[in-house]
Amino acid sequence: MKKSTAFMVLAAAAGLASCSQSSAPKANMKSDIDTLSYMMGVSNSMGLKDYVVGRLGVDTTYMADFIKGIKEGTKATSQKEKAYMAGMQIGQQISGDMYEAINNQLFSGDSAMAMNKDNFLAGFISAVEGNCLVTADSASTYVRTKSEAIKAKAMEAKYGEYKKENEEFLASNKSKEGIKTTESGLQYRIVKEGKGEVPTKDSRVKVHYKGTLIDGTEFDNSYERKEPTTFRADQVIAGWTEALTMMPVGSKWELYIPQELAYGSREAGKIKPFSTLIFEVELLSIEK
Repeated sequence: MKKSTAFMVLAAAAGLASCSQSSAPKANMKSDIDTLSYMMGVSNSMGLKDYVVGRLGVDTTYMADFIKGIKEGTKATSQKEKAYMAGMQIGQQISGDMYEAINNQLFSGDSAMAMNKDNFLAGFISAVEGNCLVTADSASTYVRTKSEAIKAKAMEAKYGEYKKENEEFLASNKSKEGIKTTESGLQYRIVKEGKGEVPTKDSRVKVHYKGTLIDGTEFDNSYERKEPTTFRADQVIAGWTEALTMMPVGSKWELYIPQELAYGSREAGKIKPFSTLIFEVELLSIEK
């Protein structure tokens, strides 16, 4: 049967490509499917070299070994071989991206700080084997608590002076006329006393507000957007929830929220870690 011109062109191109790679299996072009298969292999390799060099850290000096690994991987047919290959892939991810990403997340790129890789691997493998010293839930709780403490300590070292400024602001502000302070440390001043219903934590409320930092930097303003905001009272920072559940509808208060009741050591846009947040809040209604 006479082969199509398109097939002949593709076969010739494939033949040239295969000749340039001495370690590649020899392409055998006998049909359109043969040629399509070859071309599919070429097209699916696009960007792979950049990925294994840039993301996986493979040295280009050892590309022949990388190719050897590909060949062996495609020949793995038994469950034992597949399991081994999968383990190799996961091991590479742990040693590379995963380990580095966790270190960066925990220690913000501080080269003097790093997890113990052997202990990390011991915990990882013992969990996979179902032979852990602790439960997954307790490990997750520990990690979350310890990670937050490490990050907070790093942030405090970086923003120590700023934290002190905010603490001094609150200490001075609490003695000003009209300022009230709750047991949690929330400070507020009643600009206008409303006569309506007081929301609960589960209430959906409609509010207008403006938020600033102690230096006057504005970070949010619903008045400028000409659109009040509606949300559930317990779906905002703790300082807001506490204030809203004390405010009758129709009230307008000034809130001075310490960082412990706001974003703490986290950074949120214009809001730096340990920021005291100052809000003008107008409670318009409770949405039924």
